[in-house]
Amino acid sequence: MFDVFSIGFSQIFSVKVLLLILMGVVLGIIFGATPGISTSMGIALMLPLTFKMPLIPSIATILGLYVGGTSGGLITAILLNIPGTSSAIATCWDGHPMARRGDAGRALGIGILYSFFGGVISLVALFFMAPMLAKVALKFSSIEYFAISVFSLTLIASVSGKSLPKGITSATLGVIATTFGIAPVDSTYRYTFGFHQLDAGFQLLPVLIGVYAVAEILKVAEKNTPLPTLNAYKMHGFGVSPKEFGEQFGNMWRSALIGVGVGILPGIGGGISNIIAYTAAKNQSKHPEEYGTGCVGGIVASETANNAVTGGALIPLLTLGIPGAPATAFLLAALTVQGVIPGPLLFTTHINLVYAILAALLIANLLMVVVEYFGMKGFLQILKVPKHYLFPIVLVMCMVGAFSTNNRIFDVWSILVFALVGYALSKFGFPATPFVLGFILGGLFELNLRRSLIITDGSYWGFFTRPIAAVILLISVAFLAVLLYQRSKGEDVLTDDGI
Repeated sequence: MFDVFSIGFSQIFSVKVLLLILMGVVLGIIFGATPGISTSMGIALMLPLTFKMPLIPSIATILGLYVGGTSGGLITAILLNIPGTSSAIATCWDGHPMARRGDAGRALGIGILYSFFGGVISLVALFFMAPMLAKVALKFSSIEYFAISVFSLTLIASVSGKSLPKGITSATLGVIATTFGIAPVDSTYRYTFGFHQLDAGFQLLPVLIGVYAVAEILKVAEKNTPLPTLNAYKMHGFGVSPKEFGEQFGNMWRSALIGVGVGILPGIGGGISNIIAYTAAKNQSKHPEEYGTGCVGGIVASETANNAVTGGALIPLLTLGIPGAPATAFLLAALTVQGVIPGPLLFTTHINLVYAILAALLIANLLMVVVEYFGMKGFLQILKVPKHYLFPIVLVMCMVGAFSTNNRIFDVWSILVFALVGYALSKFGFPATPFVLGFILGGLFELNLRRSLIITDGSYWGFFTRPIAAVILLISVAFLAVLLYQRSKGEDVLTDDGI
């Protein structure tokens, strides 16, 4: 393990890369802490600026944004009872009551500390689990990849909305959006309508920026809700005594494992993990009645779990090329633009990149603690910037960034189209995350389906003759059956729009 990190640090331990990680962490915290500007939106905004960088600096910047943005949501969750991101929903439940009784500084310290622990534990999981999964994935054929894409689409369509039909519809629309342009395998032109700009289909970056960033601007601008008054606070250390640390040790590990596990499942994200971990902590507590009144365990569970997603979500991305959380879809875009295709071969052809990612994640988590703790007052001042000044700048940067990637005005128009799609999905109650991940997974789904049918001579039964693919497909069917049963009983299913 020491050798791995020594190789990784040798690639990122330069003034330039460290400053880029620091910049990413600072901006990520700002994006995460500002209601209306999510982590995904922030990464979408900054992503085009990384395309002209060398590979390691560009990926390190995105990782800094990811780590900082995931943790930044705790600031407004505790001080304003407004989660800056969906990952901090459960942090509100005990963080804000603690702030109201005058312990805002202590709540912030606890949140920052356990954000770090969650991130580091997920990093260890990434270190040990990703290489093992990559070795298994090397034996996969297109049939296994098709089965995984089916399972992934089943997950994101099922848990990303309060309405199961709406989640499935949103994912289906995302898949349909991938069918424009040249078809895989036989290279047939589809749905181009004689418009040659559509020959290559819609690009990932304009879709991500449109659905996440610009659509979010439209939604926030429509509401125009002013922020409430900030709670006063004073920070003295991280607010946890050695005795409390020992009492919360089991809660921390349980929540971290929940975060890693949820992160591995494609498309679910931190918005689910923090709620599951909070519920588990409350159920296992000797004093569950204290939860919701300003309990330390609630903050520990929520912040450990949502930050543990960061490493967990990278496991399927690096080993299978499937993003485990909405924000990692942008890392997929960054790698693809740099000519790196995530998947099992990444661990043989670009192993030094994997080591650099591990080292960059560790540095980003360390910087996150320092920056959040000592820069809290500065972040709170940024929250006071009026949105009617902020959002026009963000909108222009989105357009310029998309145009500069391929120097095509078509990409700018694509952003506007998918911004309207994202806005319409929101207005009619359809979750956006299934659409985006459906778009990402749709190409993988179709390509491997068509390749698999060639292997099996057009027989769908042939998919069940390979044990791994058969098991994955059966799990997908079983998962849908369980969800349908829960819906028929009127049981609520946790949701995460990923915004």
